[in-house]
Amino acid sequence: MTSLVQSKPPSISFSSSLSSTAAPLLRPYSFSLKPRSTTRNPTVRAKIREIFMPALSSTMTEGKIVSWIKSEGDVLSKGESVVVVELESDKADMDVETFNAGILAAIIVNEGESAPIGAPIGFVAETEAEVAEAKARAAARSPSSVASSTPAATSPEVSAPMEAPAVSPAVSTPGKVVATPYAKKLAKQHRVDVNKLVGSGPFGRITAEDVEKAAGIAPAPKADMAAAAAPVAPAVAGSPAKAAAVLSDIPGSHVVPFTTMQSAVSKNMVESLSVPTFRVGYPIATDALDALYEKVKPKGVTMTALLAKAAAMALVQHPVVNASCKDGKSFTYNSSINIAVAVAINGGLITPVLQDADKLDLYLLSQKWKELVEKARAKQLQPQEYNSGTFTLSNLGMFGVDRFDAILPPGQVGAIMAVGASKPSVIADKDGFFSVKNKMLVNVTADHRIVYGADLAAFLQTFSKIIENPESLTM
Repeated sequence: MTSLVQSKPPSISFSSSLSSTAAPLLRPYSFSLKPRSTTRNPTVRAKIREIFMPALSSTMTEGKIVSWIKSEGDVLSKGESVVVVELESDKADMDVETFNAGILAAIIVNEGESAPIGAPIGFVAETEAEVAEAKARAAARSPSSVASSTPAATSPEVSAPMEAPAVSPAVSTPGKVVATPYAKKLAKQHRVDVNKLVGSGPFGRITAEDVEKAAGIAPAPKADMAAAAAPVAPAVAGSPAKAAAVLSDIPGSHVVPFTTMQSAVSKNMVESLSVPTFRVGYPIATDALDALYEKVKPKGVTMTALLAKAAAMALVQHPVVNASCKDGKSFTYNSSINIAVAVAINGGLITPVLQDADKLDLYLLSQKWKELVEKARAKQLQPQEYNSGTFTLSNLGMFGVDRFDAILPPGQVGAIMAVGASKPSVIADKDGFFSVKNKMLVNVTADHRIVYGADLAAFLQTFSKIIENPESLTM
């Protein structure tokens, strides 16, 4: 039996011999190969891990720290909630969990501050021995330390602006260099390598001022320009364009910066200008719908649920109105009918989504809607609960508004319906007899790249028939 234990490492031998007559100059040779020792001296490294700003939705680019659940020095367990993050649209607050156990050694981004996706917002140390090193790393990464070090690094450029700019060494931060779009444009114009610059913006972001300093361009003295322009203003008062540039604020007024939600709304409204839209209005008799509402209201059914159900049933027959165009080159037929409904909340607007509204019965749809409204007002909606709509409904009828136009959200949906109030109207029939019936005016704004006038008219006819004969809504 072959022994499994050897007293010395095995060796591999190779040997060869040739006849002296065939090759007199060659001699037999042999050599052996022995395995090298794989033993290495262990190296002990400090285990400090970063807490990153997570991507909480597909469209999220940055997040705002609402509050830190844990404080520096607290012991963390894996999967424990550490911080509350507000999505950039200010539509929801979400808890962020840690993937590692340890000690919350340092907080980089404080409450009320924002950070881009993937940026470190805190450090977790495995033991107390690494806490001091983690704090040092946090101090080096904090925006205040970067901003305070920038003037000292660029002071030679101020004293000698015409000389070749002394480029500061790049910050040793892993990942690509972050720079503002205008800074990148300036860098390209003046042939400045942004990879060799130290940014003075938040989290080391390179700004236009950093590029101008590196290129040896003296910044324009804004205060002096404003002071010099003041005495000239009366002389050019006849020129509207120049006069508008020097208008001062109204006495007693003050500037209020946008909230995160207002910034997101502003961005979407500007983007909506690039979408070619058209609008179609349609009057609909609502006597039968009003009677049904009075019957099902005690059971918890809302008018919003009735309208959403009717819209979903009409979209089943007109799928092109449920389509969307995101790139301007193609459009998508959405397999699901998800009705997004505009809801006013404190300081803004949000659109909770009734997913698969065509497949849910009216009572389940109403229950789902109440849950979504409660979560929206508590800022607890998940991203898929407000950004997955395929058709949008906006109802101002409860405020007595008889008609209005809604702005189409860019990219997400192909049409948005604006519903006015139901009011008594005098109607003449084909025989010339007059009667009074309740009617509401519905205006639909649609993306003309994918929805045409005939498509929208046919959809509104179907929607009108469902509203005027609403028995199918309760089936």
